[in-house]
Amino acid sequence: MAWSAQQYLKFEDERTRPARDLLAQVPLERVMKGFDLGCGPGNSTELLTERYGVNVITGVDSDENMLEEAALRLPTTEFVQADLSSWLPDAPADLLYANAVFQWLPNHIDLLDRLMDHLTPGGVLAIQMPDNLNEPGHLLMEETSRSGPWRQNFEGRQLRRKPLPSPADYIDRLSPKALRVDVWHSIYNHPMADAGAIVEWVKGTGLRPYLAVAGAEHQEAFLEDYRQRIDAAYPRLADGRRLLRFPRLFIVAVRG
Repeated sequence: MAWSAQQYLKFEDERTRPARDLLAQVPLERVMKGFDLGCGPGNSTELLTERYGVNVITGVDSDENMLEEAALRLPTTEFVQADLSSWLPDAPADLLYANAVFQWLPNHIDLLDRLMDHLTPGGVLAIQMPDNLNEPGHLLMEETSRSGPWRQNFEGRQLRRKPLPSPADYIDRLSPKALRVDVWHSIYNHPMADAGAIVEWVKGTGLRPYLAVAGAEHQEAFLEDYRQRIDAAYPRLADGRRLLRFPRLFIVAVRG
């Protein structure tokens, strides 16, 4: 199921906040060559270009729709289409930055280890990933997939992402190549208008593969079943809104 830049950007402010928080912890005043890995529609790339300049940052993504949106947003910045499971920079980089992409790649800790080899001395690998598989929004995707007339489409399929490794795993793996490795969690609490708004949020990311497997004929009913479960799982605030709890993992490693 193709990515949709328009769907993703419905919650641009909320999605950009962790990208901004990650960048705030990058200890580089100047970058001569940097990459935004999994740049999506360019919202995170824009942060990097504002800090370091439009001519030193390159956005990398595998999705054509996302890259088209990014190029419209930042017409003087370079964007390239590539698969991050095999991509490497063409020369050592000062900054390899990735906002919410490596959680999609199996064994990504191996990829991060390899990317450390392609940093300049003192260069920075800065990563942010959702760590929310145990939140109701994700658990209810699985629950919904096992009910309703679409359930046969899910038999024998594993759509749930693997849990992230522990902070200790990242530190142990990256420290031999680093001057320092910082790993931390931040939990965001996003007030959402209603249960439907939470559904719209995950339609742009984690719910995509479930809708694809459910099939076009079942998507509307699948979404309504899921919405009802979300409605029950996220209690109303005093003003009627719902609070979407969203844990994220951050890694900043400085190359030795």
